[in-house]
Amino acid sequence: MIPRLIEWCARHRLTVFALVLALAVWAVVALRATPLDAIPELGDPQVIVYSEWMGRSPDLVEDQVTYPLVRALQSTPGVSAVRGYSMFGMSFVYVIFREGTELYWARTRVLEQLGRVRQSVPAEVAPQLGPDATGLGWVYEYVLEDTRGRHDLAELRALQDFTIRPALQAAPGVAEVASVGGFQRQFQVVVDPQRLAARDVTLDAVIRAVRDANSEVGARVVEMGGREYILRGRGYVRSLDDLATSVVSVGPGGVPVRVRDVATLRYGPEIRRGATDWNGRGEAVGGIVVMRLGANALNVIDGVRREIAALALPDGVRLRSAYDRSELILGAVDTLRTTLVEEGIIVALVCVLFLAHLRSALVAIVVLPVAVLLSFIPMRYLGLSLNIMSLGGIAIAVGELSDAAIVLIENAHVRLAEAPPGADRRRVVLDAAKEVGAPIFFSLLLITVSFLPIFTLAGQAGRLFRPLAYTKTFAMLAAAILSVTLAPPLMVLLIRGRIRTEAENPVARALRTLYAPVARLV
Repeated sequence: MIPRLIEWCARHRLTVFALVLALAVWAVVALRATPLDAIPELGDPQVIVYSEWMGRSPDLVEDQVTYPLVRALQSTPGVSAVRGYSMFGMSFVYVIFREGTELYWARTRVLEQLGRVRQSVPAEVAPQLGPDATGLGWVYEYVLEDTRGRHDLAELRALQDFTIRPALQAAPGVAEVASVGGFQRQFQVVVDPQRLAARDVTLDAVIRAVRDANSEVGARVVEMGGREYILRGRGYVRSLDDLATSVVSVGPGGVPVRVRDVATLRYGPEIRRGATDWNGRGEAVGGIVVMRLGANALNVIDGVRREIAALALPDGVRLRSAYDRSELILGAVDTLRTTLVEEGIIVALVCVLFLAHLRSALVAIVVLPVAVLLSFIPMRYLGLSLNIMSLGGIAIAVGELSDAAIVLIENAHVRLAEAPPGADRRRVVLDAAKEVGAPIFFSLLLITVSFLPIFTLAGQAGRLFRPLAYTKTFAMLAAAILSVTLAPPLMVLLIRGRIRTEAENPVARALRTLYAPVARLV
């Protein structure tokens, strides 16, 4: 079968070249659509449910929020484990699904369960899903630096929350931009119990007055003089004075009791559950860009950079990168590119030195990158990303990809050197290819299946090493096919001119002279 395939490919060279070119174009399209990342996704499919109940102790949050959520979510289809964590004012429930579960299907199932459990948690608690990302989605981190010292941490945090964060969230592929560090400014009402008692005002009345002072209501439309006038009550708080003048109750003689009469108003920070330090120089304000699951990390980072470049920051404030995963991604791609170039140079030197024929090296130099390129087609449709492990599999295979072409070329040279004068060069080359074609093809297939045990790994080990096994298998399979389809037509086309015998090659003679005594001694 293999000899007949070699004969057919050599007879229909243009058809073979056209098919390989079409596959190469397809591979380039698949490569451009394949996501780039630093490492493969290692986490289990999980959905995070976050609830906030500020001011409550961890044991109360556990009893009233975490436990009802965990109990309800345990019956979600496809769930393998549910883990709850309670802390001061916050609850986190991690719903872990079985391996292979589609994330958005899992999020839909969790949302259905949350709709049933809302009656079991306090009315002021609103459980919500975390971003559609994983723990490896942190692709970019940054910090805000005030080089002139004009802004405090509260002002920098306000800049981050209301200017920078909305802009970066608009970048394609961004699931969330989490703000870290600094202080979130609040309007704080510090009630004086003695003044409350002196004016016979309750704390609930003060809370109600503060809540009602920060609202806007609509009324009706009044027609006057052929025009319509829309009436509305505008009551959003813009300053401390707006809260201070809010009426709590009416005292004796119709004198209003205002918030400022029973409390002190000030700006202050919200409760903090963490802080950020920048290079040991003190607290700082920054953000973490989380990538959506399945997005191209390199494209996401490029989009974030474009949004950052378009920001109009205050004078003296600059945004500095603290972590940028694109450096690791581009480093992995450069490693593969360098490996391919080095392998091509080595193959060319081997062919030139030992065979003394430059055009023969082109056979291996063409087959090598084409085999690598074709391995990206199945990667794209299996949903694999280009990362250190998948590119590492190709780098491992590169050393073996060129072996088949070198053996084919060397055997063709030997047969041409031994052929009598006037022999049909094309027939000699094809017979040489048929002689070693089948052994080369099946030996590459044997090497291909050497990584099959890796596919039996489960859990994080399987998710880590399967991309490497996939890419090496695909590259070796492509090399095996190309060795009996593309290489023979290239040999017929390129192996021309004078072919030196071993005795005419000074490098071969020198090596034989050095090797013969060692062989006799052994």
